[in-house]
Amino acid sequence: MLPFTFPENTSSYWRASTKQAQYPPLQENITVDVGIVGGGITGITLAYLLSGEGLSVALIEASELLSGTTGNTTAKITTQHGLIYDELIQHYGVELAHMYYAANNRAKDFISHTIQNNDIDAELVKASSFLYTREGDNVKQLETELSAYEKLNINGKLTKSTELPFMTRQALEIKNQAHFHPLQYLTHLLHICDERGVHIYEDTRALSVDYSKKPLIVCEGDHRVVCQYVVQASHYPFFDGQKFFPLKMYADRSYALLAKTKKLINDMYINVDTPTHSIRPVSLNGESALVFAGENHRTGVSERSMDDHLASLAQFADKYFTVEKLNYAWSAQDYTTVDKIPYIGAITKEKNNVFVATGYRKWGMTNGTNAALLIRDLILREQSEFAALFSPSRKTKMDPALKKYFSFNAEVAKQLVKGKFDKSNDEIKNLKEDEACIVMDGGDRIGVYKDEKGEIHAVDTTCTHLGCETTWNNAEKSWDCPCHGSRFSPKGYVLNGPAVRNLRYIEK
Repeated sequence: MLPFTFPENTSSYWRASTKQAQYPPLQENITVDVGIVGGGITGITLAYLLSGEGLSVALIEASELLSGTTGNTTAKITTQHGLIYDELIQHYGVELAHMYYAANNRAKDFISHTIQNNDIDAELVKASSFLYTREGDNVKQLETELSAYEKLNINGKLTKSTELPFMTRQALEIKNQAHFHPLQYLTHLLHICDERGVHIYEDTRALSVDYSKKPLIVCEGDHRVVCQYVVQASHYPFFDGQKFFPLKMYADRSYALLAKTKKLINDMYINVDTPTHSIRPVSLNGESALVFAGENHRTGVSERSMDDHLASLAQFADKYFTVEKLNYAWSAQDYTTVDKIPYIGAITKEKNNVFVATGYRKWGMTNGTNAALLIRDLILREQSEFAALFSPSRKTKMDPALKKYFSFNAEVAKQLVKGKFDKSNDEIKNLKEDEACIVMDGGDRIGVYKDEKGEIHAVDTTCTHLGCETTWNNAEKSWDCPCHGSRFSPKGYVLNGPAVRNLRYIEK
């Protein structure tokens, strides 16, 4: 039993503490130089960059700006992306591994300089970033990663002494990294975009790209954005371009807490053990607090609820840092590619004016900014030294540890077929408020949810992306697809892509 209660609101601290301007939905056809789909760090940064170069830009978002992964980040600005550099050297060699570091280091510096040059109060604080382990078996991994740092001229060092309130077997430090308040930063960039005449629309879902002489972004309501360039910065590409992204990425959920604790730290930490625990300091109304994150699992397939994952994270926080008050609790979703490098660039060689940016692997502050800088270069200069490394058309080398994630579709299908017949219609009668079940109706798999007012909502559970069957997420009250990460509300509305169409709602 935890000595504190969880907040009822699962909005992140960043979103709850930021006042955002509201923007209308698109209600007409418009023509611009660049159409950007996705109102997170990549889309907003790119709109800021391109509008500063004099291009006309439209930025559209399916729901509210900054309501997705960017609004639910841990907001670390670092080039230390877990155990990545030795793996990149093994797969692609020293030169390309260094390019990954250089691209993200450029992004880190860009954020800092942009905050400084625009006098943005984004709570930017410089700090060291640490990878650490408490398990002897993982010490070798950190030693190997340091060897990779040395080959790449990354200034890192090993230490067994940290400020953490528990013993570590080994830790790997990189200095001169940072953390900040991402929404204070990005809402300021949005204000600048507004002043420059960027067309900004919320509640505008892009459905497809009509690729002809000029690409058209086709939106709900049959409105169109005609442009020279299309940029899909929407977390997952809604227009595939026959690159078969479902076979090249998987969706992962994670959880975060912001708590006032008796024990505090000044730097940023993430372990290389299981389960993942990420920790960073934050200022909450002028007082010191900590953000804890981790408990990762593939979307739609965890046997534990969000409440269980959050409780485990809270137990870790309380055991070692002594939680005085739990202020915020939230979750996030991101995608990982087969080789852990994001896909950034033209979606195909033939459709070279339709760009994609996805697969940030939970390191979106630098990877997302890197994506904006790279696509800016490709649009303005038609080349970049980083283009080949991040190209969606590159030949990838899969991390053997990820093979289990990309061979799960057959197993998921077996489990879902088996699960189609495990409940009868009597289950509906026994549903309590705020509960859901799955029943069969004439061969159709129907998801039924009873809300807090006792009203019943029924949907066809078949995901509208590629036909996988969704499962119920009790804590977040959503139907989640285990195949590619689409999420839907109890009434079937799309919460997360790649799906662009709602689940079929079944009228009573």
